[in-house]
Amino acid sequence: MGKAERPDVPKIKNAAVIGGGPAGLMAAEMLARDGAHVTIYERMPSLARKFLMAGRGGLNITHSEPLARFLKRYGDEEGHLAAAIDAFSPAALIAWCEELGQETFVGSSGRVFPKSMKASPLLRAWLRRLNGQGVQVKLRHHFRGWDEAGRLLVEDADGELHKIDADATILAMGGASWARLGSDGAWSSLLRAKGVALLPWRPANCGFDVAWSQHLRDNFAGSPLKNVALVFNDVRVTGECTISGYGLEGGAIYTQSAALRDAIDRDGEALLMIDLKPDMSADVLAQRLEAPRGKTSLSNHLRKRLAMPAIEIALLRETDAPFDDPRKLAAHIKALPLRLLGVRPIERAISSAGGIAFSELDENFMLKRMPGVFCAGEMLDWEAPTGGYLLQACMATGFAAGQGAIAWLEGAR
Repeated sequence: MGKAERPDVPKIKNAAVIGGGPAGLMAAEMLARDGAHVTIYERMPSLARKFLMAGRGGLNITHSEPLARFLKRYGDEEGHLAAAIDAFSPAALIAWCEELGQETFVGSSGRVFPKSMKASPLLRAWLRRLNGQGVQVKLRHHFRGWDEAGRLLVEDADGELHKIDADATILAMGGASWARLGSDGAWSSLLRAKGVALLPWRPANCGFDVAWSQHLRDNFAGSPLKNVALVFNDVRVTGECTISGYGLEGGAIYTQSAALRDAIDRDGEALLMIDLKPDMSADVLAQRLEAPRGKTSLSNHLRKRLAMPAIEIALLRETDAPFDDPRKLAAHIKALPLRLLGVRPIERAISSAGGIAFSELDENFMLKRMPGVFCAGEMLDWEAPTGGYLLQACMATGFAAGQGAIAWLEGAR
């Protein structure tokens, strides 16, 4: 009897990872570390394209706030993600980065960044580690589902269809935003054909349409609104956003995007209140506005007395502010009403909501209908604001799916 046939020698298992973003790479690392033969199939010409794009302005890997508060950022899906994020926590993600030689720091906002501020050094170090673990990568390989025998169908760049026998499969194909970077949600039909329940795709961390005047679009598109507070449904978020030609975008409004999107879907519009001067009370504003301005123009008066930039003055004019009454004007500045009329298309959203319902998964992120098939990342129905929460959940669910697959493989040995 040859060594490969000895019953006391465990057979090395083959694992297939479909999708080469952070969730898939993390699952691949866990499986390879456990001794599995791992192959990553990625349909794009290179790995982790959305990850690299997200890091162009500074890679925000996670957030330093206490874990209990951190988990609240996932809203209704907190309960489904809590165990995975507890197992691979923000502290664990920071330690993992530093093991790869990428030191981190906490910014003034509490966000955590690598000292290089870039995604590419981290990705290069990660891929070197995976290569050292024997992980194989096949680029320009499109996942086409399963054949009647349950084998994976993967089409290569030449159009040849390969049938893959995998002892465990990790699906980490992303959500439905930024299709040009690889996340288009096209895999949805393959899982629906298997009876897997999916929630409709919706844009998350997205911009919103506002019926600006032509004057404002022509003169102020691209202008930032700095240190403002956005209030909707009694939730107040302080930060920065940007006036665009179509409406409003940027970090502060992304934090409110889920509630705003749902309100627009339900009512056709959402009334957002903007506090242009969150560090001043209405009384202080009124006192400053009541100072005699003599021959000074109203715009110059607002600039001098309130340090108000031109874009904020334009917004006051856009919303018919009561300039002739200092007290009413102060109240308007503290609660400038802005009517949002539409949600920007999912193709332009930073992330997406919708995807595989958590009811389809067991506690190890395995599909109940498809034993041995695990899911991770933005394929799942969750959403979170920017600020490190997106990447953290992708990495944590990749870790959890990888660990779940390891347990599955060990049970099959």
